[in-house]
Amino acid sequence: MYSYDTLSEAVNGLKTRGYSIDFNIKGDTLISQHRPASLSPAEFEIVEFHRFEGNTDPADEAVVYAIEGKHGEKGIIVNAYGPNADPIGDTMVKKLKEKH
Repeated sequence: MYSYDTLSEAVNGLKTRGYSIDFNIKGDTLISQHRPASLSPAEFEIVEFHRFEGNTDPADEAVVYAIEGKHGEKGIIVNAYGPNADPIGDTMVKKLKEKH
């Protein structure tokens, strides 16, 4: 199991391990702006996650997910939680909470 002290360490560490696609959540789908990749919750698995809590600023609260798609896609999601969380679809919320 990997352990990271900061959000940037986690992102950089995962990228060096091959998780090179930056995914964003849009409703109930993961999308990538730089590659033609779009995944529904049934098309990917969360293989690890790292949670970071802001010591002084709640805006620093985030979770980094390592994602592997069923067709070999490997990437990350950085998702804020708490008051700064982006609205996401119910199916995606359920998928992300399965790992917590």
